[in-house]
Amino acid sequence: MKEQYNPLFESFTFKSGVHVKNKIVMAPMTNFSSREDGSVSDDEVRYYERRSNGVGMVITACIYVSPNGKGFPGQFAGDRDEMIPSMKRLAASIKDKGAKAVLQIYHGGRECPVALVPGGDVVSASAVASEQNGGVVPRELAETEIEAIVGDFGAATRRAIEAGFDGVEIHGANGYLLQQFFSEQSNKRNDRFGGDIDRRLAFPLAIVDEVKRVVGEHAKEPFLVGYRFLPEEATTPGITMEHTFRLVDELAAKELDYLHISLMEADSLPRRGAEPTKSRLAWIQDRVGHLVPIIGVGSIRTPEEALRTLDVVPFVAIGRELIMEPEWVEKVQSGREEQIRTKLSRNGQEDLVVPTPLWEVIVRPTNWFPIGD
Repeated sequence: MKEQYNPLFESFTFKSGVHVKNKIVMAPMTNFSSREDGSVSDDEVRYYERRSNGVGMVITACIYVSPNGKGFPGQFAGDRDEMIPSMKRLAASIKDKGAKAVLQIYHGGRECPVALVPGGDVVSASAVASEQNGGVVPRELAETEIEAIVGDFGAATRRAIEAGFDGVEIHGANGYLLQQFFSEQSNKRNDRFGGDIDRRLAFPLAIVDEVKRVVGEHAKEPFLVGYRFLPEEATTPGITMEHTFRLVDELAAKELDYLHISLMEADSLPRRGAEPTKSRLAWIQDRVGHLVPIIGVGSIRTPEEALRTLDVVPFVAIGRELIMEPEWVEKVQSGREEQIRTKLSRNGQEDLVVPTPLWEVIVRPTNWFPIGD
């Protein structure tokens, strides 16, 4: 391995005591490939096994914690104890290859398709339609229902512990329910869960508290808790960097193991709420990086790009590139970085071990992946 890449392979021990062998994380990516009952399929297991050899930590695709939180066809479930054997199989498939297994937990809120929700009862912080979900107007959750969903996140965390995962990542990004409560675009409530920023933060922070409570009660070994968030929304009103600074201040005070920033481009600049003099990653690192480790992500394909991100934050997450090149880490570590594939071959599904539902999404003409011959 070239000496310049050594920083990527430094080990690290999180506040919880979970130890990772390097600074490279497999980013969470939906794969649409679970069984109808929400259990993990054989194809999913093979997909994760193929990509867990080199990275220090794998963050899985998100599981829904409540029956009305399912946001994708082929999404795996964590909303009932019957799913624990399936979850255990997924955790083992990752850990047996040497990576730490982190389960991403979430509720889709207003982004859930009507057909996937019991009774078509799509819910959110307020009755504000989502442009991404066919204009579906969700039903505003009652306070008792909000409290029940907080409990669902805790129950899913207990299941993750019993299934042998090394941690959970609370999904507060990408327009899903936690973000819906935090954003003034989607939260029009005027009770203890909505109004000013303090009350819009109440639901996400209650989930953090409940997850940490469950970990303290049930985990017999080190078990980490992370939180993923989107730093800005394009809408006005919507989340700005100024709002996000308040969010990360609160999260850092919760003594989480890490914060994971959801970005399409790791070096993207702020639009509102902070000067575009440095990247969003740099702003957040400077704000709370001395209190909690930050994971950066966003279109990182080459080891040079990974190093540039690591110059800003202590961890780098790689997503699409690990689909195109499952041996990315091994090739860097063995000095074969020039062999890293940065384009997807249309004939590569079998070699790359990508489940068919995910493959069909990847090869659509959407520019999501660079595709070669």
